[in-house]
Amino acid sequence: MTLHLNTPLLESRPLSLAAGRSVWLKMDALQPPGSFKIRGIGAACEHHASSGKRRFISSSGGNAGIAVAYAGRRLSIPVSVFVPETTTDRAKALIRQEGAEVIVHGASWQEANERALSALDAETAFIHPFDDPLLWAGHATMIDEVVASGLSFDAVALSVGGGGLMAGVAQGLARNDLAHVPIIAVETDGAASLAAAMTAGWRVQLPAITSIATSLGARVVSERAFELAQSRAVESVIVQDRAAVEACLRFVDDHRVLVEPACGATLALAYTHPASLARFERVLMVVCGGATATLAQLQSWQAA
Repeated sequence: MTLHLNTPLLESRPLSLAAGRSVWLKMDALQPPGSFKIRGIGAACEHHASSGKRRFISSSGGNAGIAVAYAGRRLSIPVSVFVPETTTDRAKALIRQEGAEVIVHGASWQEANERALSALDAETAFIHPFDDPLLWAGHATMIDEVVASGLSFDAVALSVGGGGLMAGVAQGLARNDLAHVPIIAVETDGAASLAAAMTAGWRVQLPAITSIATSLGARVVSERAFELAQSRAVESVIVQDRAAVEACLRFVDDHRVLVEPACGATLALAYTHPASLARFERVLMVVCGGATATLAQLQSWQAA
């Protein structure tokens, strides 16, 4: 049993017209927990369940925690998610809605993560939100699905936080003989740890996350994501929070789907940064989703 869905692949006429080239959308916002995270997290949870683990522990401020909670409910395995104090009430409610325990600890994800690791025992599996080969293999299935559809594309655009999605997409491209296809790695200003690492040549730790796209809020990008940026074609693009929010709102009108600013960052390439796509004829965009932003919240950010 797999816990994720084979999601729709759509040609977006509105985004194609805005970008001046063909834009195709892998609609992982339609996964049951609301984001692509269930692909890798579901695979990891199934692996650990088959190995005899009796409990899952994770650390997350949002979508990864929701995905672990969903997987645990589907597999009838109890889940505890450690979240930082900055986690929204909505995110905590969505985790609890899946039947998981929520434990608030620390001012940042790093502190919540340390507390989660200290709670492990022999019967418990730790489900990392982004830095685990099991997750990357699960995320890679989205590329398998696109290739199986027969679609050809010459770039993949996606949002980068810790880098788990990028690692999975790179793995999917490689195993489908598409390692030459560039990845356009999009971050918001104030959460651009990959861009900082690519500029510096080493994994820079941001002093703080100042972007509203908190789902992209890894102060240090994963080692695997940094390695990929050094070893394959990765193009870094940074967008402003306002562009990401406005892209979310335009996307609601264009495709009737609500996503977080972390996902809107990628959509903003078509809406407001078409020059970043100018070299490509057909772009695959990963609509990674996100369940913790509401329409009212997006509208309040736009008005600010």
